[in-house]
Amino acid sequence: MLKRLRVRRHPADFSTGVDPLLSGKRAWPNILLVVGLTALIVAGVYFDWDARVLAGVAVLVGLVSGLFVWLVALIGLVPLIGPIIVKILSFGFIWLLNAMGYLVSYIAIRRGYSRDVLTYRGLTMALLIGIVIGYIVAQFI
Repeated sequence: MLKRLRVRRHPADFSTGVDPLLSGKRAWPNILLVVGLTALIVAGVYFDWDARVLAGVAVLVGLVSGLFVWLVALIGLVPLIGPIIVKILSFGFIWLLNAMGYLVSYIAIRRGYSRDVLTYRGLTMALLIGIVIGYIVAQFI
């Protein structure tokens, strides 16, 4: 008898023709996880739990379970605009600019410049939104 060799596939390989997001095989645990995390955050805000602990738990669960990858893949399924948003989210420049903004904000708030931090963060968000809109318009032109 001949044994049939099992081909090991990478989880991101969609060569079977069926997208795992749409097949229903792994979508339910992720949907339940999103609902559970949302309920945890709402309960934490309602009962006035520490926001840092809630954010840490949400990030930890998201990283361990692959929830962030699933959400980005779900965004990527939106026709025309979805893949562009995924490209923008993966730009290292955006991540670096946002990280520097948080670091500078933390230092400025510790020194008592909270009003200036609000103005600065508003300008940073306007810059990031402008970059995103410019990139999307450039993709369609």
